Amino acid sequence: MLKTKSKPCVGIGKAKGQKGCGKETIYRRYGLCQSCYADFILNTDAGKILLEKATLKATKPRRELEKAVAEKKNRDKLITHLESTKTIVHEYVRKRDKDKPCISCNTPYKSNFQAGHYYKAELFTSLKFNFDNIHGQCEKCNLRLEGNLNQYELNLPKRIGEQRFNELKKKAELDHRTIKKWSREELKAIRLKARKLIKELCQ
Repeated sequence: MLKTKSKPCVGIGKAKGQKGCGKETIYRRYGLCQSCYADFILNTDAGKILLEKATLKATKPRRELEKAVAEKKNRDKLITHLESTKTIVHEYVRKRDKDKPCISCNTPYKSNFQAGHYYKAELFTSLKFNFDNIHGQCEKCNLRLEGNLNQYELNLPKRIGEQRFNELKKKAELDHRTIKKWSREELKAIRLKARKLIKELCQ
């Protein structure tokens, strides 16, 4: 087994110009002994650059993990915002349409009526929380008949008026096949509006 030979402590390579202590040493980094290398790393510009690079390299996995965790946390938070917005909007729709018949089949109001979309939320993402696009609907029409859209279309203009119905159709034409990326601020504004409308209904 070859033994490392001792050599004088004198700076070489990136530590060239660093005098060192001149003592014979087996430990050498850039030609310097342990104490002189530490002095070079901590007290020279070239050494500080090397230290910074080494630190970045050593902490890269941790920083990448922290970034991934932060991104997941942000995604989770957005999902939470979307779910809470859906909950409050649907609550408003059910309160607004209480005692009104099913938007599709005109079945008299029941307490288990759901908030049914005319333009499906998964296809028309910008209309997901549009109040004119969501109405009280019986379970049969909403679930088993997939919205019963033919009847929904006949009754919706009667419920919201021709002008608002046409405006909704225009929005749907612009929205179709695009994905709406909701911001937290937009969702917060929708929740505030829905809560305000619920409060007005309860007065």
